Amino acid sequence: MNAHAEAMGAPADLDACPFMPTYAAPQVQFVRGAGTELFDRDGKRYLDFLCGLAVTSLGHSHPEVADAVATQAQTLQHVSNLFGSEPGWQVAVELDRLLGGGGQIFFTNSGAEANECAIKLARRFGGRGRHVVVSAFGSFHGRTLATLHATGQPAKHEPFQPLPEGFRHALFNDLADLERLLDDTVAAVLLEPVQGEGGVNPVDPAYLQGVRRLCDERGILLMLDEVQTGLGRTGRWFGFEHAGIRPDVVTMAKALGNGMPIGACWARREVAAVFEPGDHGTTYGGQPLAASAAKAVLDVMVRDDLPARAEAMGARLTDAIAGLDGVATVRGLGLLVAAELDGLDAKAVASSALAKGLVVNAVTPTALRLAPPLTVTEEQIDDAMAILAEAIATVRAGE
Repeated sequence: MNAHAEAMGAPADLDACPFMPTYAAPQVQFVRGAGTELFDRDGKRYLDFLCGLAVTSLGHSHPEVADAVATQAQTLQHVSNLFGSEPGWQVAVELDRLLGGGGQIFFTNSGAEANECAIKLARRFGGRGRHVVVSAFGSFHGRTLATLHATGQPAKHEPFQPLPEGFRHALFNDLADLERLLDDTVAAVLLEPVQGEGGVNPVDPAYLQGVRRLCDERGILLMLDEVQTGLGRTGRWFGFEHAGIRPDVVTMAKALGNGMPIGACWARREVAAVFEPGDHGTTYGGQPLAASAAKAVLDVMVRDDLPARAEAMGARLTDAIAGLDGVATVRGLGLLVAAELDGLDAKAVASSALAKGLVVNAVTPTALRLAPPLTVTEEQIDDAMAILAEAIATVRAGE
């Protein structure tokens, strides 16, 4: 067994890693979690301020979600989408209500698949010759070939060229640059309320209002990627609500299942109506196990008003981060926050924090992303900030 496998506590038969090298070798292997806490193979405790990339918004192993999945597993695990199942119907109705009503849902397994659905919907809506989707530089919409091209990060495109045609990118928060690209071939504009993977960059509300106006004037769909921001994380049910606008299409995933793989694409009913049977499909999207988890998640979020909690705890977290030595600025919304470091390597600080028992990640070379559960407590925020301060000091001392 090599040193890495031994450090991981891995058995000898895992010495030759079975996984493709799409991620760096992990520094730790987690075996259980509860709420904001994670535990590794040696029983060491960590505070999880990343939530599996904004997924476990109710915390790990939430009892109501676990009970719902266990009950569903003993009742009905899967039927194809040729038929209906009760949990999926209930979740679709509730999501439509939270989005203001008047829409329809297509369930997926992930955020990338939700965005694929939105892109196909835009092409069907626009028709032949009017198929282009305009997104923003710095955006992230997924890693399928189409969503990769929608992602406004050209360096990620190069290894996979040629990518599907029909995508353009505008400067983020620059209305004039976007308008320049909106010719007669454009079917939709696809934006994130906060560019999560791009560095936790919030959209300017006035910009989003201007985009809504341009889309209305030109008969273009406004599609909002809420995969990372949706369902309470920004302090509202959906990030676009901060701008007071209503989109035509909304995609979501991550927090919807609290760890169970489920995503969704919502569209206004008149937009969704352009799809016909056979235009799109999925084997597992919205299947009963995942949908039962989503129903439990939504029930808890509504009952406990977790968007309001995210707003309050986000303000506390932002203030606490801003007070740390080594942090230059803080940006974000609610409990999706980036700490821009003052001349420090973000990866080194994240690694030091992990060694001390705090999970965060380097979202850019100079910034850390923090996305704790919406159920995080004031005491846990204080504990996490103490660890982060130690991590920053450790990295500074080693310079």
